[in-house]
Amino acid sequence: MPSSLLLLVSGALTEQGDMNLGLALTLSAAAAILGDNIGYAIGRWGGRHVRLSRFAGGEERLKRAEDWLKRWQGAGIFFSRWLITPLGPIINITSGLTGYSWLRFLFYDVIGEVLWVVLYILLGRFFSDRVVEMSELLGDFVWVIVGLLSVGVLGWVVAKYLRAPAPEKQG
Repeated sequence: MPSSLLLLVSGALTEQGDMNLGLALTLSAAAAILGDNIGYAIGRWGGRHVRLSRFAGGEERLKRAEDWLKRWQGAGIFFSRWLITPLGPIINITSGLTGYSWLRFLFYDVIGEVLWVVLYILLGRFFSDRVVEMSELLGDFVWVIVGLLSVGVLGWVVAKYLRAPAPEKQG
């Protein structure tokens, strides 16, 4: 489940009195910041193999992230926390790989993640009646989505197996 949706649902639950607002804000922000710093550490101490891994997206994606980080620096980290979120994980790793100051990274990371958490939890509180309905509806479709993804992955594995060259027979 996407973390933004979890924050919206958390906001709805705080509005209904089923969850403590202060605790939801604190734990959500702490988890997001911890996750980002794990990504930074992977980049910082993971070495060259992290650059080429599928996890980091390969050299091309890494190069784009490095260029973006050089251009935007702290503002890039800040905006990738809450506005351009798909860049967040790769920016975390890239910040570590390039030796970007951890204290600067942490500063912009904390500001951006706190803004993201507060924004989404407050939106969840404001739209609490609709968020609960949406989460129930999404919950009904989770198994359908899991099934479709499973069939897709299985189809991909079978297709890859069928396309592989046959092993040579030794005789």
